[in-house]
Amino acid sequence: MQIYLPIADLPVNIFLVLAMGLAVGFISGMFGIGGGFLMTPLLIFVGISPAVAVASVASHIAASSCSGALAYWRRRALDLALALMLLAGGILGTAGGVRLFTTLRSLDQLDLTIGLSYVALLCIVGGLMINESVRAIIREQSGKPASPRRGGSHTWLHGLPLKMRFKRSKIYVSAIPVWLIGFIIGFIGAVLGIGGGFLLVPMLIYFLRVPTATVIGTSMVLTLITMASATVMHAATNHLVDAVLALILMVGGVIGAQFGARAGQNMRGERLRLLLGLLVFAVGMRFAYQLVVQPGDLYSIRMTGAA
Repeated sequence: MQIYLPIADLPVNIFLVLAMGLAVGFISGMFGIGGGFLMTPLLIFVGISPAVAVASVASHIAASSCSGALAYWRRRALDLALALMLLAGGILGTAGGVRLFTTLRSLDQLDLTIGLSYVALLCIVGGLMINESVRAIIREQSGKPASPRRGGSHTWLHGLPLKMRFKRSKIYVSAIPVWLIGFIIGFIGAVLGIGGGFLLVPMLIYFLRVPTATVIGTSMVLTLITMASATVMHAATNHLVDAVLALILMVGGVIGAQFGARAGQNMRGERLRLLLGLLVFAVGMRFAYQLVVQPGDLYSIRMTGAA
């Protein structure tokens, strides 16, 4: 069954788009990520322009994250205070990202920037996550205990001012790196149409030492607010949010995230990170192939200005 997307300006199979929303929503709920790193390339692969894909996927990410965040809220598995501090930097990063998005689009460099950024970001992050997870699993199978840092150990982050205590996560750190992490996630999410959870979760675990039990729910709260803000900003400034496409994706994303959140609670942390790393790396390689392969149609026609 075909449906016409007015902003994307092409017909698509409604069941295909709904299935994509379900699948990515499930992944979002399981891993505590927005899912945009997967959804945006999938939409580009089926023919939707990168600009429309990035702008429209933000609303899908927000809906999926809202559904997943509610599931973790009911389980008391998120740190609301930490999420609000991350959000303080995330809103500023989102505004800066939308501004850069608009500038690149006016220079006609947006598509290339999105493609190259996805390849570099996904391959590097996926490779690092796979390496760390495999080493953790090998240590576990060989009977060697994990080597967590001792409670009295310190890094340069502990020397920064404006320290705050987050009771739910049981950490005492400066607010500066928390704001900086939020800014980075908001900025990347607005430019590339990704929730940033696959970056945020490792940052919270390895830099701030947030427990795995609360990191996924906390990540979803930040993703929800920043992506909702990005949707509004993209709609107001670039007029690229396809409401029909976003609605179909949202329906599938909300349903899939509920099942994904339940599945994620039943998996071990090391194997969960390994699966996420493999998925991130595979999408990065697929995007790299898409950039270098010769397209079937070497030419395209589009309007360059008003008549």
